[in-house]
Amino acid sequence: MAIPFFKEMRIGGYLLKQKLLGRKRYPLVLMLEPLFRCNLACVGCGKIDYPDAILNRRMTAQECWDAADECGAPMVAIPGGEPLIHKEIGEIVRGLVARKKFVSLCTNALLLEKKLDLFEPSPYLFFSVHLDGLRDHHDKAVSQKGVFDRAVSAIKAAKARGFTVNVNATIFDGHPAEEIAKFLDLTVELGVGVSMSPGYAYERAPDQEHFLNRTKTKKLFRDVFAMGKGKKWNFMHSGLFLDFLAGNQQYECTPWGMPARNIFGWQKPCYLLGEGYAKTFKELMETTDWETYGTGKYEKCADCMAHCGYEPTAATAALNNPLKAMWVSLRGIKTSGPMAPEIDMSKQRPAQYIFSEQVQKKLSEIRKDEAAAAQAKAAQKASTAA
Repeated sequence: MAIPFFKEMRIGGYLLKQKLLGRKRYPLVLMLEPLFRCNLACVGCGKIDYPDAILNRRMTAQECWDAADECGAPMVAIPGGEPLIHKEIGEIVRGLVARKKFVSLCTNALLLEKKLDLFEPSPYLFFSVHLDGLRDHHDKAVSQKGVFDRAVSAIKAAKARGFTVNVNATIFDGHPAEEIAKFLDLTVELGVGVSMSPGYAYERAPDQEHFLNRTKTKKLFRDVFAMGKGKKWNFMHSGLFLDFLAGNQQYECTPWGMPARNIFGWQKPCYLLGEGYAKTFKELMETTDWETYGTGKYEKCADCMAHCGYEPTAATAALNNPLKAMWVSLRGIKTSGPMAPEIDMSKQRPAQYIFSEQVQKKLSEIRKDEAAAAQAKAAQKASTAA
């Protein structure tokens, strides 16, 4: 639960401002995906299943900065794909830091040591290194041996250069609580903060058998937190979000809290679920039918307890009820006794599958862009020859 005081104050001030302005929906973190290409192919990932023509597309640095300005969220998380593949990633980050955005650069760290010179330590920059567990578990999750050791080496190198480093872990079914606890002990040894979230059941992920349902998620996190009593695990989450993972809070998700911008545009309704795209952030906020998404409302959201939907809910809950948040912080996470009632799933609408339609639409746009570029190049060549 330890979050840097400076960052905590800035974000707390932002939340308080939104409340005073009476805004019902506002972003907390921009999920910026400047590319989908990755140098790993994890079995639980649903982000890289695109044709090469799409995987080869990149958002420009200016498009990234425009998205941050347009959105206005105080934090920008840069997942992917693997953002360190992007040739302009150093420039992108510098521009965001110059705007005083808190930047969380999410990376599998395979290229981190090689590219550290692109960045400068700053209270606004955090490396968030993907580690799903201890060596054998992580290497299995990313389908490649040796990745864990390279990631840990990169973490140590980045810290030695003065950078702030956290790790983020995606938790799947079959990961024993005892092993997760040992992984959290390792993060203490490494001196890094840690964020954890149950994996979202991406419809395009190669492995569909190891996503946690809500009941298993709550039981697993209770078991993990029970093993953490008295330890100094440094979670980068609010106490109420962790309390939610342990089944002690009934929350509805806040999909607009972490809006996603990628090469398609502004993704509806959230980072995890692609149900269409908007050209502008304003269009995203005004044209998305928010009430039709979330657990109990939409089949694809049934088992989701991911941080990107529920951390903003927990932040709002803490703002509305600071005494409750303080009580959870002082008491710790409750790991026994009755859980909060589950949301009624009986009226959720059935899933819609539009992935192929979106891909074909984007491919058509790419072909038109390439044809126009070729035509312009030919016209310029003809003009020069004349």
